Amino acid sequence: MKVETHGKFSNLTSGEISFLWNTYQFETMAKTVKQHFLQHVDDEQTKNCMLELEAFCTDVIEKVKYFFQKANYPIPQGFTEKDVNLSAPRLFSDTLYIEMLFQTAKLSLPIYQLAFLEMTNEDLQQFYYETIQRLMKLEMKMKSILIEKGIFIPTPRIPTPTQISFVKKDSFLAGLFGEKRPLLGLEIANLVFDAKRNGVGHAVITGFSQVAQTKEVKKYFLRGKDIAEKQIEIFMGILHDHDLPTSSTIWTSEVTNSTVAPYSDKLMMQMITTLISSGIQSYGTAMSMSMRKDLGAIYSRLIGEVALYAEDGAEILIKNGWMEQPPMAIDRKKLAK
Repeated sequence: MKVETHGKFSNLTSGEISFLWNTYQFETMAKTVKQHFLQHVDDEQTKNCMLELEAFCTDVIEKVKYFFQKANYPIPQGFTEKDVNLSAPRLFSDTLYIEMLFQTAKLSLPIYQLAFLEMTNEDLQQFYYETIQRLMKLEMKMKSILIEKGIFIPTPRIPTPTQISFVKKDSFLAGLFGEKRPLLGLEIANLVFDAKRNGVGHAVITGFSQVAQTKEVKKYFLRGKDIAEKQIEIFMGILHDHDLPTSSTIWTSEVTNSTVAPYSDKLMMQMITTLISSGIQSYGTAMSMSMRKDLGAIYSRLIGEVALYAEDGAEILIKNGWMEQPPMAIDRKKLAK
């Protein structure tokens, strides 16, 4: 693939090289996951989206490789055909396929937007700009399919006010004790989004727990399944307490009974830790948007719980030699010894 280059690549910043590295890891993982999906998908709309996303992954991977070569930086290993078993039976339904693809796009979009803002190299700026535009179009297409199939879960509607008003009571911020005010629109949106995200994660980790090849990884996935289930109950409970309609976000019925691993334990562990990372980011965003103190306290507690789970996952990755080392600064103290 030919990529026009105008900027200098000999002195990329730590942010630039790190975002490229993370992009390569994520897209090689995403492409490998889709390769197994494509062996089993039946729905034509979902299959077309998969093919477009696979082409997107391939283009991004090739461009990032090119940038690494220009910068004389070692190309990461990422994920390869060794991490997928194309002959393994289907693990997820077409319905879960399209929902997973949609959630994955939503996961990567804010990361690439942040990467774009961090770039000073003109070629990298243009690369992330074009990547974001292309990904947004794919996300819009997938959302249309989800809506058309009745799968997309919208946020509940709230009444339209007859006039503007201003907050007059400090109790607007309260919530830990005493009476709680109704939820704000943004608070509702974040609760629904995090319930949906956990619902998809719950289904994915349920499937992975069935096919994990080592007891340690299987046990880790089962623990994650319980965490996701409890957190879904928390979000749905808050919505229910405020008489807001709540649709089911549990997708486990879309997981087959297969016990044959379509992916390596390394890839499945990396995918779950990536979902965990996005979950922590999502909770942090929700906490910053929640003006009720009780909601902030709930998100803070959930972040702590998920962070501990993520740390245990990282230890498994390191123990098994599955964690590729990201770009890192020089240890000057070690050199001075």
